[in-house]
Amino acid sequence: MATSTGRDGDERLLRGYSGRIFVVVALGTLVANLGRQALPPLLPAIIEGLAITPAAAGFAMTLMRICFAVCQYPSGRVADTVSRKIAIVGGLGGMVAGFVVLTRVPSYPVFLLSTALLGVGSAFFFVSERVLLSDLFVARRGRAFGVNSAISRIGSILAAGLAVVALSVGRWQLAFVPVVGLLLVIVGVFHVTSREPYGTEAFSRVGRAGGQVRETVGRVFGTSQVRWLVVAYTLVIFAWEGALTFLPTFLQVSKGLSPEFASGGFATLFAVGIVVQPLSGTLSDRWERRLVAGVATLVSVVGLAVLVVADSLAFIVGGILLYAAGIMAFTPVLQAYLMDIFPESTKGGDLGAFKTVYEGLSSLGPTYVGVVAGLAGYTLAFAGFLVCLLVSAAILFGLHYRSA
Repeated sequence: MATSTGRDGDERLLRGYSGRIFVVVALGTLVANLGRQALPPLLPAIIEGLAITPAAAGFAMTLMRICFAVCQYPSGRVADTVSRKIAIVGGLGGMVAGFVVLTRVPSYPVFLLSTALLGVGSAFFFVSERVLLSDLFVARRGRAFGVNSAISRIGSILAAGLAVVALSVGRWQLAFVPVVGLLLVIVGVFHVTSREPYGTEAFSRVGRAGGQVRETVGRVFGTSQVRWLVVAYTLVIFAWEGALTFLPTFLQVSKGLSPEFASGGFATLFAVGIVVQPLSGTLSDRWERRLVAGVATLVSVVGLAVLVVADSLAFIVGGILLYAAGIMAFTPVLQAYLMDIFPESTKGGDLGAFKTVYEGLSSLGPTYVGVVAGLAGYTLAFAGFLVCLLVSAAILFGLHYRSA
């Protein structure tokens, strides 16, 4: 259910109705990432406080990704059939519930509950906000996706500082208290700002989505191009999620950095995105998107290789910068490309179906790192991601030159 279609003259990021919605949505992604990305820097404290193993911590993060993956298609269907508005508000509400549980985690099972709630809420919000932005921006879609992603990275950067502050006062659970308050404010502002009705009378049509799953699968995965894109996207996000979750722990255990430096390295990942993502999105509006994504993936290969073998702080930081630049440039470009090729009337469900596959498979990234690190160390676990990124780059270049 598209609310409006962007036209070049109306596609303003900061003014008019499109600008107001863009700002509210971007702030939502910022605060959502503030809370979600506070988890990796807090994992060492969580592991110690709950008396769990790295593998158990990795499974908790994988559970969040599994729930995120499973809810991709339903969230897209709700956005298409009912309204973008109800999917976004529902997603934000789900994340609020997850963060509330995190503020009072007494045991590992409750920790698993919180990550599951975050996965469900994130799925409904992040699918629907992309679809809503694609309604408002067409000619400048790559730029809008890139700027939105860059703004969200500010939340991820602040997450590292939030983790440090929470640990300095002795309770990691306190990190999530301000996140709950900010998300509640954003829900209220979005409710007032959006002109779209909630469309609750259309919920009966969502229940008939099961009969359309086969049609959606055939439409989305019916071409070899999309099937290969799923493989390429999965490999990149598998490497990203695994490295992201355990980067602070890797920097402390394998590189001997202090918790403060490790949190700074984690924040650096997202600081790069503020610059790179608007640039890559804008470039993909001018050049073929798969080519831009392939080049970005190669940059991430170089960065991760440097990070794995580096001993000095300068090379460690350089590796993080390059790795982050490549991965951050990849995501808005490929997401914009998917919005280009999916039909307007079904793009929410189609994007959800696509994301269900790659999110489900890539959710195993944190578990992979936790298991391999327990057996052979974090360095070997991180080195395994190089193969994933190289294969992804080869696929993207192959798709580009085959259609050239």
